[in-house]
Amino acid sequence: MLRALYTAYSAAIFCLLFIVFFFPLLIPIFFPGQFKITGVVNRWWAILFFTLSFIPFSVHCRARLHPRKQYIFCPNHFSYLDIPALGLNPHPCVFVGKNDMENIPLFGYMYRKLHITVNRLSLRSRVNTLLQSMQAIDEGKSLVIFPEGGMVTQNPPHMARFKDGAFRLAIEKQIAIVPVTLPFNWIILPDRLPLRLRWGKLKVIFHEPIETRGLALHDLDKLKEMVFNIIDHELRQHGGG
Repeated sequence: MLRALYTAYSAAIFCLLFIVFFFPLLIPIFFPGQFKITGVVNRWWAILFFTLSFIPFSVHCRARLHPRKQYIFCPNHFSYLDIPALGLNPHPCVFVGKNDMENIPLFGYMYRKLHITVNRLSLRSRVNTLLQSMQAIDEGKSLVIFPEGGMVTQNPPHMARFKDGAFRLAIEKQIAIVPVTLPFNWIILPDRLPLRLRWGKLKVIFHEPIETRGLALHDLDKLKEMVFNIIDHELRQHGGG
């Protein structure tokens, strides 16, 4: 019962903050050149959400992220808490994710306008998402792509096999990949019904960027394995062996 009340309270906080930040988010929607405002709003939204939900959080950057460089961030994905956790990213980003959230009133409108959505069951949608992602990079944006393709693992914190999309994009555009480890979200908010939030310490680890300059598509599997191993090792260090 206490966890159900805690979950309802945190959900209400999330919705209330969305209402507060919805109008500032209209600025990058109607003026796309101001897309970096999205990153600022997302950070404040995440900070206030976790603070008001009494979830202590910490962000660890293993290397300095250059503010003028673009990156593709690749996190493990075990929990619905992962998206707000990535809001703590010090680098403004566009999310590439499933189109499920488009049906949520107002939130779906905001998400569709500011981020890139994909219906993984549709080949046309997947191709269109790739084209939109390439265009976003050409516009100077960084991306967050969950390389597992969603919350698909049946045994967290063991990751599912990575898909090629993020790594193909990074190689073709010669953009560095930043592995991201979210070691505890699957404990704080497990992906099982009914959704129940529990108190815990949230941690986001941004690893050292992996450069792709000079790599070609035949290096894709090697790059994918490297990113997988970095995140997997960190998960094991945090008790996910």
